[in-house]
Amino acid sequence: MTGDWKRDRIGSALRGENPTVLRRLDAGFAVIGDTQFLPGYCVLLADSPAVGRLTDLPRPRRLAFLSDMELLGEAVGNVCARRDPGFRRVNLEILGNTDPFLHAHVWPRYGWEPAEVVGRPVWLYPVENWASSLGPQHDSLRSELTAEIDRLRAASSTS
Repeated sequence: MTGDWKRDRIGSALRGENPTVLRRLDAGFAVIGDTQFLPGYCVLLADSPAVGRLTDLPRPRRLAFLSDMELLGEAVGNVCARRDPGFRRVNLEILGNTDPFLHAHVWPRYGWEPAEVVGRPVWLYPVENWASSLGPQHDSLRSELTAEIDRLRAASSTS
């Protein structure tokens, strides 16, 4: 993967050029994270690069974004629980301290994480962990996440 799309993650998603996109949702894009030291890490990108905060959206769009975040969180939890008996939970975070556009982090957490970080925010992991790259070895994970998103969306449309 070349990194050109990283300079404009949302614009590249809108143009169909962001290789991390799993699925277009109602108010954004479900993407697999660039780093996978916690397998299944995903991000929900708002579908407008001009939106910096959740409160920048009109209330119906806010609720749609939060609904998408919940759906992605459930998909990540379901897939990670099937793949790894050490899966414990999913953490959902809207931070915005580095990237200026609205996005939500969906972090799977595992019992096998090092004791010094297992109960703490993922941001306390050593910098070396953040260098691990998404690659072909994650293709089956990507496929499972996409299929689970599709399954959950179909189930919610029939209920």
